[in-house]
Amino acid sequence: MTNRNVRGFGSVNNITTRRIIRLGMSVDRPSTARDRRRLSGIPDDGLYVISVAARLLEMHPQTLRKYERAGLVRPSRTVGMLRLYSEEDIIRLRLIKHLVGDLGLNIAGVELALGMFNQMLKMKSELNRSEKNDLKEHIETCLDEMFSVLRVRSS
Repeated sequence: MTNRNVRGFGSVNNITTRRIIRLGMSVDRPSTARDRRRLSGIPDDGLYVISVAARLLEMHPQTLRKYERAGLVRPSRTVGMLRLYSEEDIIRLRLIKHLVGDLGLNIAGVELALGMFNQMLKMKSELNRSEKNDLKEHIETCLDEMFSVLRVRSS
């Protein structure tokens, strides 16, 4: 059972990508899962241990551990140090799975893509709030931030 996106890179027909865009969620790495839930209003229920999360995502638990070591996801922990994946973690991991499996990105590429994705979501939300007079300045600021994510200088 494969979840390939036949329309190619940049398509928002992937369910996870469309859901993140619709929700306006950032895929940044928050400091803790508890802070993430508190700020986003996600209740503490809907937490999954690693075996259940792996089954939901059709991934091996070791892959989830690898993504955690790489800093792509930070599940909360119980007192006994069991990993607890929230619904937001599951959405993030589905996006990572799409980037790795369907688009063929490595971990560094995933970090870069997530950074750019966050900048685009931020740009979209700020454009909705900005006045027409501020538009040019705002777009320049957003583009400078995107160049900084890419670690290149704008000309």
